[in-house]
Amino acid sequence: MSETLSLLSLKFTPQVGNVRVRRLIEHFGSAREVLKASLSDLKGVEGLDARALQHLGASEAANRAALEVDRARKVGVRLLGLTDPEYPAALRALTDPPAMLWVRGDLPVLDTVPRAIGIVGTRKCSAWAVQLTRTLSRDLTLAGVMVVSGLARGIDTVAHQACIEAGGVTVAALGSGVDNIYPPENRKLAPHMVLISEHPLGTRPMAHHFPERNRLIAALSAGSVVVEGEVTSGSMITAHAALECGRTVFAVPGRSGDPLASGPHKLLREGAVLTESAEDILLELGWRTPPRAQLDLPEEQAQIYATLDGPRTLDDVVVLTGMDVGTAQVNLMMLALSGVVMELSGGRYART
Repeated sequence: MSETLSLLSLKFTPQVGNVRVRRLIEHFGSAREVLKASLSDLKGVEGLDARALQHLGASEAANRAALEVDRARKVGVRLLGLTDPEYPAALRALTDPPAMLWVRGDLPVLDTVPRAIGIVGTRKCSAWAVQLTRTLSRDLTLAGVMVVSGLARGIDTVAHQACIEAGGVTVAALGSGVDNIYPPENRKLAPHMVLISEHPLGTRPMAHHFPERNRLIAALSAGSVVVEGEVTSGSMITAHAALECGRTVFAVPGRSGDPLASGPHKLLREGAVLTESAEDILLELGWRTPPRAQLDLPEEQAQIYATLDGPRTLDDVVVLTGMDVGTAQVNLMMLALSGVVMELSGGRYART
C-alpha cells in the first residue's frame, strides 16, 4: 500500500483523528509502518485507547481510501499527506495538522512562516470595510504577499478578488470539499485561486467545519488581520488560532459603538497590531519590500538571513542555526549595519 493510501486509511479510521495520526507517524516513521505494526507495538503509542486500536487496519477504511484516490485523480485534485515532502511546512505549527489535504490548483511553497497574510471578517460587512479590504489585499499582493482567506461571503470574497485582480496568488481554505464551493456565487472565482480542504471530495459545508477551516487560515499565514466582526464571530476564532500558532494578529479599528467593530477592538485591547493599511503589516513583519534576490553574504550571515523568513529573536536564530549567542549576535549586527536586516520592537529581527 502506498504512503498516500496508508495516510488516507488512517484518516478514514474511526477514533483516529489528526492528533493521533501525528503521534502514530512520529512513533513509527510513516503511515505504511503504522498499518504494518502489531497490536502490541500499537499499544505502546501514547494516547491510543481500546476503541482506536480495534479500528486500526480495518478493510473498510482501506477500501474508502482507494476509492477516494481514484476519484481525486479523475477530477484533477491533488492529495497531500502529512508525510509528503511537499506538505505545507506552515501547517506543522498546528498541534493537529490535517493528516491529508485535498488541493485544487498549484499550491505555492508555504514555509514555516510563509510570506502570506490571512484576511478575514464578517459576511455582512460595511461599504467602508469592503473598500479598505480591497485596498489592503491589492497592496499586499503588489508587495509580493500571498492572501489567504476562507472564500466566505463578505470580507473573504473581497480579499480573494482583489488579490486575483492584482495578479497575485490567493489561497482559500474551505469548510467543504474542494469540489463543493460555498457560497455558490463564488464558483466563478474559485478556478482563479488555490483551494485546500481537509475534507474528502463531496463534503458539504457544515457549521462545525468552519472553526476547523479557520485554524488553517491562521497557520497558512504569517499573520491574520481582522477587518470587521463581532466578538463572537468566526474571525475571532481565526485570530485566536493565529495566536496559538505563534502568528501575529492584526486588527482594523472601527467606529466606537459599532457591533462590527467590537471584535477588532477587543483584539486591539489584547495587543493586536493596529492596522489601517498594508504598510502597517509590512512594517510589523519586516516585509517592506518584495523578497530580495539572492544576496552575496558571508556564510554565517547568509545562514542567519535564511532563517529570517519572518520576525525572529536572537534566541530563535541561535536555535535555528546552531550558532553560539555571541556569533549570532555579531552577525545580526553586521547584517543590520549593511541594511539587509532591521531590528523591530521586542528584540526581533527581520529582513528589510
